[in-house]
Amino acid sequence: MPNPPESPAILPRLRHETRPFHDAVEQNPFNLALAAGTVTAADTARFLARMYGFLAPYEAQLHAQAALFGPAWQLDQRYRAPLILEDLARLGHDAAPPLYPGLPPLGTRAQLLGAMYVLEGSTLGGQVIARQLDKAGIAAHAFFTGRAERTGPLWKAFCQHLTEAAETEEPAAIVASAVLTFQALSAWLNQR
Repeated sequence: MPNPPESPAILPRLRHETRPFHDAVEQNPFNLALAAGTVTAADTARFLARMYGFLAPYEAQLHAQAALFGPAWQLDQRYRAPLILEDLARLGHDAAPPLYPGLPPLGTRAQLLGAMYVLEGSTLGGQVIARQLDKAGIAAHAFFTGRAERTGPLWKAFCQHLTEAAETEEPAAIVASAVLTFQALSAWLNQR
């Protein structure tokens, strides 16, 4: 009897199965204004407040379950919510951002890995957004610049760790969590 076909490697599988949900996230009002060249400081503050509302509870869950990851994951270098608060202060946004009320389940390592794929991946796009904000004369982009020259190496290290983790974690659970994270983030960012 032939062996069953192996599932595709986790990274190509994640890219393929989450593509429509990733694209939906990118259709948020901030990204559309950025693409149209009409982004304002107020647009930026609204987006950052929403992003903080999602990222802060996610990072709290990740921090609470840090024992599921070893030092090689460099979790201490992956928390970015405080950078958003810096940007909001620069933009004169004093109100505490509302927190997302219902994160997708993040109780297992596989679920955290799926969410990490989404939120770590956002660091790559952040570099592009930081340059676009510079062109628009909006200087508050600590969140988007984030890790600066470390962005690429940290992303590569994350991908390597994720690939290794997928050998012992259920890949379908990682993908399902990434899809749910993209869906929740899209709904939150597109809420008016």
